[in-house]
Amino acid sequence: MTSIGTGYDLASSTYSPDGRIFQVEYANKAVENSGTAIGLRCKDGIVLAIEKLVPSKLLVPGGNKRTQTVDYHVGVATAGLLADGRHLVGRAREEAAHWRSTYKEPIAGKQLADRLSSYVQAYTLYSSVRPFGSAVILGTFDHTGPALYMIDPAGNFFGYRGIAIGKGKQLAKTEIEKLKLDELSVRDAVREAARILHVVHDEAKDKDFELELSWICEASKNRHVMVPADIAADAEQFAQQALNPDEMED
Repeated sequence: MTSIGTGYDLASSTYSPDGRIFQVEYANKAVENSGTAIGLRCKDGIVLAIEKLVPSKLLVPGGNKRTQTVDYHVGVATAGLLADGRHLVGRAREEAAHWRSTYKEPIAGKQLADRLSSYVQAYTLYSSVRPFGSAVILGTFDHTGPALYMIDPAGNFFGYRGIAIGKGKQLAKTEIEKLKLDELSVRDAVREAARILHVVHDEAKDKDFELELSWICEASKNRHVMVPADIAADAEQFAQQALNPDEMED
């Protein structure tokens, strides 16, 4: 069977003869062309980190964030088309707010992941819409402890101890697998996340990037917030030293 759409990629409601939905595959390709995003579930919290590529030096630093807060205890990191990611964040906020209004309690991470993935999957069923070109890493911290999920453009969601999406996901996953996440604190995980993103960054193709770091832990009162500037700077320095140990010694 050919790997080219040849007419079967005109609508997401059409299968190819070998059982593929090409528009979903194209959406996954949009995610793979994006900067790398990783999520780590540690013994005492969640760490989200993003390699936000900077296409122009004229852009204002800190803009177009790919890390967003959905509810007090829920944070997301997106990879792929930025506008699609923002739309999914908005939908997740609506689901979280509706749950609070109905049940008078914060939404559980698994329930939110299930609802958001069902919404994403609906956009793969009809010819009048297209799949979202964005994948979402969703981190939560509730009475059961920290939890980490990933939702892909097909509408699948899975729970993870560590996950990477984006162009450097394969190398990032290899590095994550080396970590003892059950023994790792969020402070150490922030440093490791910064190191991993510096390792996977391709300087030949992508010159500049901003490192976005956020966490949900006891230090943040179990709320999703950006990592404090001093801790983020320490993580950056740790990453640079890990990449260039000889230069740091000199």
